[in-house]
Amino acid sequence: MPQIIFLPHEEICPEGAVIEADPGTTICDAALANDIEIEHACEKSCACTTCHVIIREGFDSLEESTEEEDDLLDKAWGLEPESRLSCQARVGEQDLVVEIPKYTINMVSENH
Repeated sequence: MPQIIFLPHEEICPEGAVIEADPGTTICDAALANDIEIEHACEKSCACTTCHVIIREGFDSLEESTEEEDDLLDKAWGLEPESRLSCQARVGEQDLVVEIPKYTINMVSENH
């Protein structure tokens, strides 16, 4: 089973985390199932950018992003070539190293 290694994030997971995820599970769902509270203001419907993550390792193992996701990513804070929306990026067969950006364009935390 692939692992997702979350790099330390000051508020969401200060120590970082290593979790296991079934292939086909979204990064967001895997994180939430393991008490890593990634923001997801649109309820994971690919309508915002609050769940933006940067894939530091394993990016090529993910399916390509859709045009809709790419359009939204253009609005994300701190966009990088390996950026994805965690609600859309599904775990493949390889381990991933994921960075949760320090900021989001969401002005109010939804506290899901």
